[in-house]
Amino acid sequence: MIHLYSFVFGPLEENTYVLYDETGECIIIDPGCYDDKERKELVGFIQAKNLKPVRLINTHTHLDHILGNHFVSKQFKLLPEYHEFEQPIIRYAPEFANNFGIDYDLSPLAETFLIPGETLKFGKSEMDILFTPGHSPGSLSFYSQPDALLIAGDVLFKSSIGRTDIPFGDYDQILRSIKTVLGPLPPETKVYPGHGISTEMGYEMDTNPYLI
Repeated sequence: MIHLYSFVFGPLEENTYVLYDETGECIIIDPGCYDDKERKELVGFIQAKNLKPVRLINTHTHLDHILGNHFVSKQFKLLPEYHEFEQPIIRYAPEFANNFGIDYDLSPLAETFLIPGETLKFGKSEMDILFTPGHSPGSLSFYSQPDALLIAGDVLFKSSIGRTDIPFGDYDQILRSIKTVLGPLPPETKVYPGHGISTEMGYEMDTNPYLI
């Protein structure tokens, strides 16, 4: 069984997730920890639960989702993993940070890319890797059928969707991603987005104004 703990980190209030199972292995998804207080909070939780971080995962590589990549990589000797289409985005992060006056420790680049259709494995757990572009060209979501759990990144929010009025955003594409990839998931699937509170897939398909 996958257990999930979430943090709200950084100036853009991004959701960072730690997923773990009974083996004690865990993965860190989208570390947005921005300052020493947030870094200590993340490490403190991992130590208190006696967890072993084995993978650093990015749903996509917009700046707010990778602010903690450098720290996590150094702290736990992990390199980030993301879709190969995100390479140009992560390379742009320093310029974006400079434009908005955000302190940014340079993230290492991936050496291993995540491939849609394969599985994200840790401990005894597996999650399906879903290709859900639109907010970003290589946006990924991660789904566990046994746990009815979806990590959606910035693709789907409660009563909203990810922004597409940004470089490489595509409104039609994000709608296709949600309706054709996420929409068929069971309605009771709990959706954990990159910002804001969790929701359920059925609720969004029935009430989200962008989808009806």
